Amino acid sequence: MVNGELILLFLTGLYSGIISGVGIGGGTILIPALVLLVNPGQHIAQSVNLFFFVPTAVIALIVHVKKKRIDFRMAIPIILFGLVGAAAGSKLAMSLPGSNLKKWFGLFLLLMGAYELFVNGSTRKRRKQSPQTHQ
Repeated sequence: MVNGELILLFLTGLYSGIISGVGIGGGTILIPALVLLVNPGQHIAQSVNLFFFVPTAVIALIVHVKKKRIDFRMAIPIILFGLVGAAAGSKLAMSLPGSNLKKWFGLFLLLMGAYELFVNGSTRKRRKQSPQTHQ
């Protein structure tokens, strides 16, 4: 690995970590950055993202727990069913060729981006216009 590539990886990790800590999901930055900058292949990029996620999530979780920003009654069922989904999703990802996995990931990012731009943004505008009932 050359020095320039190592610097790109450090910067990608830093930026992805910041995005993860905010709660957006570092994989939205990390996976495309790895594929575009280092080109390890889609399966490897997504696996590195999963490996990256564990320690960064632990750090972010500690901060959020200290600030009492977690509703555990809401989180527990999501986590339990998320484990089932993670097992199914991992098997699905391993069964797909890398080129298909890359296309599905790109489609997911595109749909989420469109949702945030068009649907979620208009929901925020309506919330600002109506009296807030809770925060």
